[in-house]
Amino acid sequence: MQWESWSAFWQMGGAAPYVWGSYGVTLALIVAELVLVIRRRKDTVNRLLRWRRALGKDVGGSQARMESVE
Repeated sequence: MQWESWSAFWQMGGAAPYVWGSYGVTLALIVAELVLVIRRRKDTVNRLLRWRRALGKDVGGSQARMESVE
């Protein structure tokens, strides 16, 4: 599709609010999904570390044992 000017491109023949609105909503949802995934990962890592400490295993303890065996 060809437009006569940049103004015509941005107006999209009168459909600009629908086109650019859908791009905006899509971008907002992608950003929200990324934020939620990062937050969930962080919470999961923290929960696993707490669980590991509750079982009595310190962080990096297995590495120290491997070095002492050699």
